[in-house]
Amino acid sequence: MSEPIWDPYDKDCPSRKLLDRIGDRWTVLVVGTLESGPKRFSELHHGIDGISQKMLTQTLRGLERDGLAKRTVYAEVPPRVVYELSPTGRSLIEPLTALTAWATTHMTDVKTAQSAYDQVGRSA
Repeated sequence: MSEPIWDPYDKDCPSRKLLDRIGDRWTVLVVGTLESGPKRFSELHHGIDGISQKMLTQTLRGLERDGLAKRTVYAEVPPRVVYELSPTGRSLIEPLTALTAWATTHMTDVKTAQSAYDQVGRSA
């Protein structure tokens, strides 16, 4: 049996949900933080400025469900939980690094365009 052909331009294609996942800002930041290796929840929370515990939990669960991250619980007192990227999750590092680099490289241009747009919008 051949692999299905996924078409994100088809409204019913499940690849759209995956694009939502990997295009989410928190996913980009969590994957970037996990690039350097396994981390505990508190390390992730402190390393990603502005993310709430609830959003970090939701993002990690989504990444785990999609097979992009794995969660390991160590039988210690208290239990130690560590998150790390799966091989599939590691394959996201290069494209997400490129996306992050693009955003930081072009942020000045974008801010200039936003300012010009807002000036026209206010005077119209």
